[in-house]
Parts: sequence; structure tokens; C-alpha cells
Amino acid sequence: MDGPLGLRNVGSNCSISDLDDFNLSRLLDKPRLNVERQRSFDERSLSELSIGLARAGLDHNDLSSPGARSGLNSPGSSARNSFEPHPMVADAWEALRKSIVYFRGQPVGTIAAVDHQSEEILNYDQVFVRDFVPSALAFLMNGEPDIVKNFLLKTLYLQGWEKRIDRFKLGEGAMPASFKVLHDPVRKTDTLMADFGESAIGRVAPVDSGFWWIILLRAYTKSTGDLSLAETPECQKGMRLILSLCLSEGFDTFPTLLCADGCSMIDRRMGIYGYPIEIQALFFMALRCALSMLKDDAEGKEFIERIVKRLHALSYHMRSYFWLDFQQLNVIYRYKTEEYSHTAVNKFNVIPDSIPEWVFDFMPTRGGYFIGNVSPARMDFRWFVLGNCVAILSSLATPEQSMAIMDLIEARWDELVGEMPLKISYPAIESHEWRIVTGCDPKNTRWSYHNGGSWPVLLWLLTAACIKTGRPQIARRAIELAENRLLKDGWPEYYDGKLGRYIGKQARKYQTWSIAGYLVAKMMLEDPSHLGMISLEEDRHMRPVIKRSSSWTC
Repeated sequence: MDGPLGLRNVGSNCSISDLDDFNLSRLLDKPRLNVERQRSFDERSLSELSIGLARAGLDHNDLSSPGARSGLNSPGSSARNSFEPHPMVADAWEALRKSIVYFRGQPVGTIAAVDHQSEEILNYDQVFVRDFVPSALAFLMNGEPDIVKNFLLKTLYLQGWEKRIDRFKLGEGAMPASFKVLHDPVRKTDTLMADFGESAIGRVAPVDSGFWWIILLRAYTKSTGDLSLAETPECQKGMRLILSLCLSEGFDTFPTLLCADGCSMIDRRMGIYGYPIEIQALFFMALRCALSMLKDDAEGKEFIERIVKRLHALSYHMRSYFWLDFQQLNVIYRYKTEEYSHTAVNKFNVIPDSIPEWVFDFMPTRGGYFIGNVSPARMDFRWFVLGNCVAILSSLATPEQSMAIMDLIEARWDELVGEMPLKISYPAIESHEWRIVTGCDPKNTRWSYHNGGSWPVLLWLLTAACIKTGRPQIARRAIELAENRLLKDGWPEYYDGKLGRYIGKQARKYQTWSIAGYLVAKMMLEDPSHLGMISLEEDRHMRPVIKRSSSWTC
């Protein structure tokens, strides 16, 4: 790609912040409104957010001060509000900037890790789409959008490549898992090399890359107020190609997205095949973000209609069948099996004896969460933090469910947070089950890596969810735990052990998203209005009365 895609400075038919809360049921038959562009966080959302924050001692003025930023261009400068900059903030920014990758003189992303002590580089010297998201948010919050814009354009260019793995052609809309910039010092040229799964462990193409790309495009637009990038024909086409892949019709009777193991952040076999919560939550959020950015023209109208219908079905399905609390656990415990017809209560024919023993002790009387997976005769009761936090941020979770997730985290703090935030999944699988589910994967031994390991990058997701639910004190407590060790341990990729006490046995040091996740969490606590670029308000017209005894298709 010799240069950036051409950008058009045209007027917008509707601002993104208006469509975030637009009545979905009326999108099919009403034209879009012609309104002025707004700030990255509209005033109505600010007033609603301030209600929750007031309970935690944060003033509305902390949100609405015009042009308020983190003040981290000079990390040693005094913070606005009541937040004192932690000494490791400056070190974090220095380390983050060392990870920046340049293509023809322009910053285009950050590499996964800058671990000079590691003998094996593997693919940690590449720019991963999902890994770059917290880096991108940090730069956006710090008033540096150019690197994010360049990244969006370069990955969009890579999407257009013909993608073949072992003579098989991938879907046209697939986004790369990662890319690398190859510098030729002799010819003084830069070349991009992308990986769509053909080099990945297990050779699995990422499903989440396209979703993260759409979410990041909206974050860029909300943060900068620049609608011109999302409105370009190239970006519009890129979104439509991604949507074509995930909205395609087939034999599935569920609105959830069928996925392979290893297609997301949990990129090794961990028994998440089927309908993993992480992908469903990202799918839901990407659909809502795309809905706010797609043009209502001849090409976009069809996708808008399909998105609206899918969102209604998906929200109902997830809130009905993936949600677990004390009451619903008791319902499943008493399930009858072999029920036939649309009147069945146990629609997936789950055998009550398949409920693992640990979940009965884990479930508090107050609290709940979206379980890991639901499919015929199978419920994966494991907790996965990314899917639950994204469910809160996208408003896939209702306000009541969002608060219940926060209640669960507080009630099970030692299990889910421990000494180093944050458990990617809980509990770990071990012994014979570990051999079957992971294929004896030595990296995914119990309480390590994706099998119950603790990942500092997840701090930013937890913090965003805490701010949205008016519970910033939970995030502050988690961040303080991380600050005790992250810097002196060299910003590890993950930690091992039930409490996350030990640096991961194969964890890279100076892992970029561990660094960026910490910075994003700190900046959001300092200026909660940053939440607007990564959060979506609830659409109240997607809240049908849930009747478990009636067919979900009704």
C-alpha cells in the first residue's frame, strides 16, 4: 500500500453518539436524523453515568470538564482531579513507546512484547490486532490518534489480500491475526507481511480480529469526533465484508456465532468450541458499533436490517440461556430431560448430573455471570472475564445483570482477582479432564496461561466495566494490587497460580498489552469520560420479558 486511503471530508447524516442509543426497532422504517457532530461522550450519557459515579464519590464535574485529558503527555505532571500519578506511569509510557512499529516512517502499531531477555522471539515481534486495542485506547486517551488511524488503514488494506491456507481460500472479510513490517536496509524499503492463521499455533484463523477492528474504528471516531474515516468507501466496505462473514445464513438454529477452539484471545485448545461467551459478546458489540457507523445507502441498508434483527435475537438468547445466578442454577439443577416440542424448558437437553461440583460453592446468593458456552447437551459453567466485561460495556448485559457480575467479582475476589488481576478463566481444568480438553498442552497446565492464569491486560476491561456500573472502587483496588508488582516484575504477559502469585512460566517480559492495559485503566479512573469511546448505552427496546418456558424464537 503506497499511501493512505483517500479520505473525504463530507457532512454526516447522523452522529455516531446519536445512533448508539437509537431505537433499534424503528431503524428499519425511519430515516436517519440530520444532527450536528458531538463530543466523544454525549451529554445525556454523561448525566446518566454521573448518577452511578456519585455513589462512589466521583463528582459530575470530573466527567464534563471540557477538553479534560489524562495529563500524561508529561507523566510527572500533577494529575487533574484527586488522582496522584503513580511513579510507574512514566515507566509504562516509556515502555509503550519503545514498542511502536513504523512503516515508511509512520507509526502503524505496537509489537506484542519487547522482551530482550527471551531467546525465542516467535511471533511476539508482530503487531496483533487484538493486542493493539489497549495500546490504541491509551494513545487515543492521550490525544495521539494518528497511530490508531494508520493501524486501521493498514489492517484494512491487509483485509483485501487473497487469503489461502493449504490451498483453501478464506472468507474475503477475514482480518489478519497479526502483521509484521519487514525492513530492507539495502533497498531502504518496508514491506508488510500478514498472518491470517496460516502461521498460528493450531492454524486457527482469528474470529475476533474483525470485531476488534470495528470496535476500534468506533473508538477512534468517538474520541476524535472525526467521522470522515469511518465514512470512506473503503471503511464502509471493510465493515460490510466482516459482517458478511458473521451474518451469513446456514443451518444453525441459534443467533449465536459458531466458532472453533483457539479463534480468540484464548488462542489454544481450551474446550471453547461452539458458542464461546467471548466471541458472542464481541459479536454483539461489533454489531452495535457497525450499526452506528454504516451508511443508510443502497449497500448499507441491507446490513442495517440484518443487524437489527440479529441484535434482537442475540440479546434475547444470551440473556436467557447464558445467564447464571443462584436462582437459575437451582432451575437447571431440577431440569427434566428428553423434553420435546417448543414448550420444553430444558431446551438444550442438559443433564443435571453434568453440573460440576465447584459451581455450587462458587455461586453466591447475590451475583451472577454469563457462562462460558451453551450448546446441545452442554453447558460450560466456567467464568471467562473478557466475555463478561464486554457484555457490560456493550449492554448485552442488562443493568441488573451488570450489577450482578460486579457483585460476583466482589464476593469471589480471591478466586477471580487474588494477588494479581485478573483470572482469564475460572476454575482451571486439570488431571484427566485437562488431558482430554487441552490435548495435554504443557503451556495450559492448571492455573497457567489460558487455563486459569492471571492476565494484567484485563485490568482495562475490568476498570471500564466498574466505571460503567458505578463501582470504581473495585477497579481501584485491583489496580493497587497490580502496582505492587507489575513494574518490578518487568510487565509480564501473565501470572501463574491460584492467586496469581508467580510470573508465568513462559510469560514474556515487557508485554505491550500488560503495559497499555494498566495505562488505560489509570486514565479511565482519572477521567471517566474516556469510557464513552468503548461503552454503549442500553437500548431499552431490546429488553423483552424473558419467559424460559416459551420458545426463544417467539
